[in-house]
Amino acid sequence: MSTSLRPSISFEFFPTKTEAGHEKLLTTAHRLAEYKPDFFSCTYGAGGSTRDRTLNTVLQLDGEVKIPTAPHLSCVGDTKAELRELLNVYQDAGIQRIVALRGDLPSGMGMASGELRYANELVEFIRAETGDHFHIEIAAYPEMHPQARNFEDDLANFVRKARAGADSAITQYFFNADCYFYFVERVRKLGVDTPIVPGIMPITNYSKLARFSDACGAEIPRWVRKQLEAYGDDMASIQAFGTQVISEMCEELLAGGAPGLHFYTLNQAEPSLAVWHNLKLAR
Repeated sequence: MSTSLRPSISFEFFPTKTEAGHEKLLTTAHRLAEYKPDFFSCTYGAGGSTRDRTLNTVLQLDGEVKIPTAPHLSCVGDTKAELRELLNVYQDAGIQRIVALRGDLPSGMGMASGELRYANELVEFIRAETGDHFHIEIAAYPEMHPQARNFEDDLANFVRKARAGADSAITQYFFNADCYFYFVERVRKLGVDTPIVPGIMPITNYSKLARFSDACGAEIPRWVRKQLEAYGDDMASIQAFGTQVISEMCEELLAGGAPGLHFYTLNQAEPSLAVWHNLKLAR
C-alpha cells in the first residue's frame, strides 16, 4: 500500500501493578513512539480500581514519552464528583483525548452502579463539564457486546453513544473483517457518520487469546483456531501465523475504507510492529 498518506494508528496499554512491569511498559512505549503514532491509550479498571495507576501512566506517557495519550474513563462505580475531579486533572495536564466507556461490571453485579449507568450518559457528562476540550472516543462491538440482549439493541446503544457527543469510535478486536464492514454499514444506514477505527489484537499466545476472546465475545474463526491448536507449544510458529493472519485482515480493512488501526499491545511492542512492517506503513 502507498505510504504517502498514513491511516490513523494508535496503541493501547494497561497500567501495571509492579515497578518492573511499569518499566517494561515505558520501554515498550518509547519503542512505539519512534513510529510516531497518532496517540496512545491507557485502560481503566472497573469501578476505578486502577484509577491512580491509570492517571500516573497517562501523565507519564503524555509528558515524558511525548505521545498524546488518551485515558480510558469508566462510569461504573464512580461518582460524578470523582469523574469531575479526574476530568479537571486531565484538562489541566493538557490531555485532549478520552476513551469514554461504561466499564466492566464487577462480578455478580447485574447492572451498573454509580450516578452514571451508561456510556452515553458519560459522554454527555464530559461534554457538559468540559465542552469541546476533549476528543471523545467510544467503544463499538462489531460482534455485539457480550451483555447486549441482541444485535439490534447493541446498534441502538452505539447510536445513542455517538449522538451524545462522541468524535470517533474504537472497536473491540475481531478476526473477521466482514463483521466490521457490516457493523459500519448498519451504523451508516442509521444516520451516524462517526469514524469507526478497528481494534486489532496481535496473536502471540493461543491459550490466553482463546480465554480472553470467550469472555469478551470475540470469535476466533474455526480455521484459525485449528491451525493455532496444531502448533501446540511452538510459539514461533504461532506468532508467525498470527502475524500473517492479522496483517492480511488489516490490509483488507484499510483497503475497504477503515480510517485507521488501534492496536491492543498487551504492553508489548514487537507483535504490533510486525504487522506495521508487513503493511509497510509510513513512519
